[in-house]
Amino acid sequence: MSAADQDAATQMFVDQDMGEYSPPTFVAPGDEAFTLSHEGGEHEAFEDLARQVADAHGVRYADSRTRHDCIELQTEHWTLQMERLVNAYLDYRYRDTGDGLPAPEESKAGAQYLMDVELVDMFTRRRATLPYKLHHLYPNELPFHFARSLLTTKSIAFVLGSVSKLSTPYRPYLNVQLTIAYDVYLDILGHVNCQIKKALGRDTDNWRMLNSCPACFYRLEDEPTLDFDWLVSIDGNNSLKRWDTSTYGVSPRVDTRRARSDYWLDDDYVDRFKYEVSSRTNRDSDTDNWQDLASADPDVPTSFTCVERWRNAGPEQRKRMFSMFHETGIFIASCRHRFVLLACNMVKSGELAKYPLAVISKLMSVYGKNGGCAYDIGCAFSTTLRNSSLGPQSEDLKLRMMLDWHPQYIRGTGHAEGEGCEHVFAASNELARSTRHATSFHRHQAIEQHFAFWDADKYAALSKYLRVHFEEAVRAISTLASELDVIKKEYNLIDDDFVQFHADERSYLENLKQPAVRDQLLIRYVQILDELEAYRAEWDAAREAANNALTEVPVGNLEELSVAIKRSRLRVDTSYAKLQYAETHTSNVEMRLGIQPRWEIGSEEYKRYKAEATMVKYRAALDELERLVVMRLFELSKIAMTGTGYKLRQQIGKALQRRSEAIRNAIIRYNTQAAALNPPRPPISWKDIAEYSFLGEFDLLRHSRADVRDNDWAKPAFRQATVKFFKLQRAREELKHVSVEVRHLQTSIHDEEAHIAKITDELLVSNHPLASELKRQHRSRHAINELHLHRLDQITRHPQYVGSRGVGVRLKTSISDAVGVEGHNNHADMDRAEQVESQPAGDLLESELRQIGATEYADLAALGNEEDTSGDQ
Repeated sequence: MSAADQDAATQMFVDQDMGEYSPPTFVAPGDEAFTLSHEGGEHEAFEDLARQVADAHGVRYADSRTRHDCIELQTEHWTLQMERLVNAYLDYRYRDTGDGLPAPEESKAGAQYLMDVELVDMFTRRRATLPYKLHHLYPNELPFHFARSLLTTKSIAFVLGSVSKLSTPYRPYLNVQLTIAYDVYLDILGHVNCQIKKALGRDTDNWRMLNSCPACFYRLEDEPTLDFDWLVSIDGNNSLKRWDTSTYGVSPRVDTRRARSDYWLDDDYVDRFKYEVSSRTNRDSDTDNWQDLASADPDVPTSFTCVERWRNAGPEQRKRMFSMFHETGIFIASCRHRFVLLACNMVKSGELAKYPLAVISKLMSVYGKNGGCAYDIGCAFSTTLRNSSLGPQSEDLKLRMMLDWHPQYIRGTGHAEGEGCEHVFAASNELARSTRHATSFHRHQAIEQHFAFWDADKYAALSKYLRVHFEEAVRAISTLASELDVIKKEYNLIDDDFVQFHADERSYLENLKQPAVRDQLLIRYVQILDELEAYRAEWDAAREAANNALTEVPVGNLEELSVAIKRSRLRVDTSYAKLQYAETHTSNVEMRLGIQPRWEIGSEEYKRYKAEATMVKYRAALDELERLVVMRLFELSKIAMTGTGYKLRQQIGKALQRRSEAIRNAIIRYNTQAAALNPPRPPISWKDIAEYSFLGEFDLLRHSRADVRDNDWAKPAFRQATVKFFKLQRAREELKHVSVEVRHLQTSIHDEEAHIAKITDELLVSNHPLASELKRQHRSRHAINELHLHRLDQITRHPQYVGSRGVGVRLKTSISDAVGVEGHNNHADMDRAEQVESQPAGDLLESELRQIGATEYADLAALGNEEDTSGDQ
């Protein structure tokens, strides 16, 4: 019977006063009409009879339901049971004795049983008979009373990979059942977490974004002002693609289940910004060569522009993805401590501008003003953002894209490298094998589970992150300050000199992108003067030819005389029109350049730029070659620098290989233009370029517009000193950042512990199973918080610590008030604050961790006392 029929039958027994109604044994959802006990062999007999009938008539049952119908029916049935399954799960957890088994219950006489049920665990597979309770409406409520362990991602993978160890060959139906069980398990956990969030007041919009990283967003009253109130990085990744099922030539695999977390921005929200970059879609070129772009004039190299040479900054037509994929990747935002804040799908495209625009829009609406955003194509995206509908809002909120090269040269960034998303992608790439052929729902489920585990790991390591960065900043300040003092005394430099060196270097490289505009106009002016002189000579020649035209015609030949007059008039008129156009063009250029009077042919200015005009192509080829070689030299110095990691060395090595091919092509263009000069310049070879190790050895730069070898910023000692200076500034900022973030985390832990203790006490009265689950979930968080307090206490006791000590008060903003700030204004909270501030961290850690068990305490104590010499993970 269906659930509705069972209710009707029960009500009938009650109405007729026929005693207690005992429902029959139930089977899986969807098969309620088929209720055989399997005891007397009816099932085997029926299967044998059905097989004989099918063989005799040649008829085979065909299921007309589509896969979509099956999924929807299955989802509908599980939805009907979900509330009772959640209650059964909470009851199971409440009666858990600590070893995964619920407290035993006495069997009552006349109890009903489910016979011969197959149980599959991580290491065993057996059959059992399970009694059900009278209050059970669905058989799926039973396993919670007899399960030894609930499935997790790793346990399911273990079971599927170890069926041979269970003396059982691989069975597809077990795969399907375990997949369904895992989906339902996660759904149950999702509903439980929703109840807990509601009880804690954490079910409001944007609560996770405002509280996922307390070091970043748990702002306090009367705290020091930082250059950035919030700092994030955004980027896209195309590893987590999903195959479009329509590619197979079958109907799409539709699954209407939705993601359970609030990490995701839905497609409709993202598509609001799809028409923001129409001005960049009208590009003729569809090339995507980052290093060596072809030019319309083969003799003139293409000038450097970030949009043309960086893949993600290019026009929208370039960002195409294979049509076989539906989701082609993800675009995320992460904070400076690498917590995942937001994510959205990249659908049937590359990294289009609508994805960062949608993410920026959400970030600004949640975090407000004075934010900073790092993006690997921020130079191009900043223009897109300014010209989009978000431009006025970003200006009002003072959102700043982190431009100006490396974050090392940007004030207020500290030691943030702006690559938090890359750390996330390095771990999430492992999901690519499981998401490539999954449904949209299961792809979302896998990604959001990974992000949840990732954020939990980042929170567990947050105090370690702060301690490592604090120690690095202290060491950097001590070392760099002493080294800079020696350098400044030796070369008679001041701090302003290092800032000027950086500005000069940037100006130099900027000028290599395009020739000087005035020089180009003056060269063109000389060419126009030559053209004007040529047109004037042509007009004079036309008038003289017209005067002599009649003398060459025989007397009396009126027809030839008429033809000669027409030809002469046409030639005179044409030459005069050209002369008039040249005069007008020359006057316009003179007005633009402010030239008065007109240069004479043969004057000193004319000779200078006449010679310059003959070298313009040569100089363009030289500038391109110089730019590539200078970049190569800087990369070579970086790859040999102490502290350069293995991955960065690999990236630099690949860039050098690509740039080497570009340099070879630039050498060919240079030699072509050098041979055309008078006198010709000597050619160069790849061997000459490959042997250069620094600017001082680059004799070719003597023929450039400016010889940079004698500039102070290009000297090795000054360059290294400039780098040390900016590293010192960022280290001092990092010390200030960490000092602020330490108090953020300390206050967040204090408020969280007090708030959860209060809510737990309330739930013990109103909902004991939910209170038990909340205490169980918070047990590991509590242990992590105590480790945090231990590490934070080590930081605050350091003599170089510059922040405030003790617990603060969270800043009451309009946004934080809307999402339920956890305050600490009662006496119990203040007592706890005094205890945290007065009691030594080691004693506090030891006394409170003993409550969670000796084994856990030993592990956590060892973790808390370890020396983090390996750096931040």
